[in-house]
Amino acid sequence: MAAPLLSFYGDDFTGSSAVMEVLTFAGVPTAMFLAPPSPETLSRFEGLRAIGIAGVARSRDPDWMAANLPAAFAALARFGAPVAHYKVCSTFDSSPACGSIGKAIDLGAPILGGAWHPLVVGAPAIRRYQAFGHLFAGTDDGVFRLDRHPVMSRHPVTPMDEADLRLHLGRQTDRPIGLVDLAAIKAGAADAALIRARAAGAEIVAIDTIDEETVAEAGRLIWNGGRGPVFAIGSQGVEYALVAHWRRIGLLPETVAVPRARRVERLVGVSGSCSPITAQQLAVAEAQGFVLVDLDAAAAVDERSWSAALAAAETAALQYLGEGRDVIVATARGPDDPAVARLRAAVSVAGVPAGVVNDRIGDGLGRLVGAVRRRTGIARAAIAGGDTSGYAMTALGVEALAAIAPLAPGAPLCRVHARDAAIDGFEVVLKGGQMGAPDFFNTVKTGPE
Repeated sequence: MAAPLLSFYGDDFTGSSAVMEVLTFAGVPTAMFLAPPSPETLSRFEGLRAIGIAGVARSRDPDWMAANLPAAFAALARFGAPVAHYKVCSTFDSSPACGSIGKAIDLGAPILGGAWHPLVVGAPAIRRYQAFGHLFAGTDDGVFRLDRHPVMSRHPVTPMDEADLRLHLGRQTDRPIGLVDLAAIKAGAADAALIRARAAGAEIVAIDTIDEETVAEAGRLIWNGGRGPVFAIGSQGVEYALVAHWRRIGLLPETVAVPRARRVERLVGVSGSCSPITAQQLAVAEAQGFVLVDLDAAAAVDERSWSAALAAAETAALQYLGEGRDVIVATARGPDDPAVARLRAAVSVAGVPAGVVNDRIGDGLGRLVGAVRRRTGIARAAIAGGDTSGYAMTALGVEALAAIAPLAPGAPLCRVHARDAAIDGFEVVLKGGQMGAPDFFNTVKTGPE
């Protein structure tokens, strides 16, 4: 197998599938594995030009990262791609204690090398913009600086109180951070700005992206990053940038025929997301005829109670699906749902680590989806929540995912590859909390209009 153009590690599953989306539908065949694939496994995936590993580092502490990321980074190095990418959320979810991007860079740089490390988080195609080092994100109500964003500024685990990515990342690593800003790019002076940043000692260099021109220039700077491999950090903005540059230099065609998702008769969904965006999507789905089954996440503090709650939810889901209804099993209907407070209180009283409970919830939702698939043969599932998606795919026994059709930006329709014949070929859509239009779940069922 020839060396791929790019390899990547995604710090959550929904973000990893977004990378596949950008690459696959630009004409770069891509697969995403749940663990570093062996040469034998890779031999069953012919023609890959990009290879990814999906992880859960975004919800883990630095000790977990130190124990688990080096092996993943070593696998990326073995793939031999000229660019290795540590993929982070487009809203830069992270803190020194949870999902530390700085810690990941410190672990990856000695293994993956590179004279400097490009940082590209802005992705205008999904309404993420970086200007003069500050990150902005769009919502239905407008575009907000991240520290004033209605969701990210009050994220329950990693609230964004600083939009300047140099300052935010600077809390997580001692490596000097520089910037190639949009004024330099617009003036045709991106190379000079990069030289200045490097001369000042910057090891990590953030690159502003606000439009097609700046995205393509970011791609050029990454692709011409220096001698040897490049270790890049960022959202799927890295892939948007590289694709734009690859098209400019003729490495990729300008357009590629993109498949269309077919309609399915029934859809099963699970949601472990507390995002207000997901809450709106659940409400719209219910208004459109979906049945919402509430799953008491607080039961997850006790394994026996959790098994009983899952069994009841599975029974209800199977009943409604048998009646020809579409079903979503959800642990919460937004950040203000009393279920969220009940879960926090239950964790506190039980004295069980929150991480253990979160793992149990995600694993349970994955097992529920698997049981429904095995009992009904249902063709497609939607899974909401970045962390939930990772645990659910692991619980399903998924070996790899490949994007097969676009549905919503950042949430493509994927085909499951699994050794279990009952799961192999299953279609899934993995959605982060901030992704998707209000009618997301109906779009997953019917395909985009």
